[in-house]
Amino acid sequence: MIIDAHAHLWNTQAGRVNGKPVIPLTGGKSDFGGELRQMMPPYMLDGRNTVEMLMANMDYARVSGCVITQEYIDGSQDSYLLECKEKYPDRMRITCLYEEKPIADEWMSRFDGVKICGGRLENQGLLAHEEVFAQAERLGKFIAIDMADGDAQTDAMEELIVRHPDLRIAVGHFGMVTVDGWEKQIALAKHKNVYIESGGITWLFHSEFYPYPSAVKAIRTAIDICGIDKLMWGSDYPRTMTAITYDMSKDFVEKTTELSEEEKRKFLGENAEKFYGFPELAVSDKIINMVE
Repeated sequence: MIIDAHAHLWNTQAGRVNGKPVIPLTGGKSDFGGELRQMMPPYMLDGRNTVEMLMANMDYARVSGCVITQEYIDGSQDSYLLECKEKYPDRMRITCLYEEKPIADEWMSRFDGVKICGGRLENQGLLAHEEVFAQAERLGKFIAIDMADGDAQTDAMEELIVRHPDLRIAVGHFGMVTVDGWEKQIALAKHKNVYIESGGITWLFHSEFYPYPSAVKAIRTAIDICGIDKLMWGSDYPRTMTAITYDMSKDFVEKTTELSEEEKRKFLGENAEKFYGFPELAVSDKIINMVE
């Protein structure tokens, strides 16, 4: 069973980058703060990144479950994600977006977790945002956080982890693995309720490209730091699909000889099943494609 711990969905993209709007265009493109960017694969024609498209990709790649995280550059997708979860209650875990203002208990309670874009916060001092950490702990939700590069926020995060020992925290983007100091983010997972997910790792090693030997090496380094039981796979769908297929985002892990079969099982699904509380999920039958 495989679980994707870092994917994105949106019905209408309405985010901001560096104070400028992100505007969806056609053919998977967006006006990204005044620059033209290929935000999604070109076959996503109308600017919508729908749950139906994701589920089709997951079924083909034999991915059983997913965790939907959020980003300021997409704008809050809270309402759309609630609709998606209603359609696929067992296969999805969803987050509400923290935007540096209080979230009502009633609203947060409708989600599985809270997404914090640590590197994009106006006030990047994480201790200033302790209220949302305490609230998530009290309500039994997890925190998904993409931290600022390197070790800029690791000391503050460690303090929050100590203050809130029952709070589940998933650190995204594999600690921004290509930036100096990334190992300090990975080391946070030495704490019992802190895990690391690899969403965006193929983006970070894009210049090397498939089969990403340096990404596999980084996974081995992380295993040495915090152990395999704390690491989870994520695709960063659909942005990384502008360069590779959804299946390729995990295929390089499945095919490497640098990880044992047990390590692959834990990294690709078993750890996420435990952390996010997924039920036992079905595994799709393999479909023979036209080039096989």
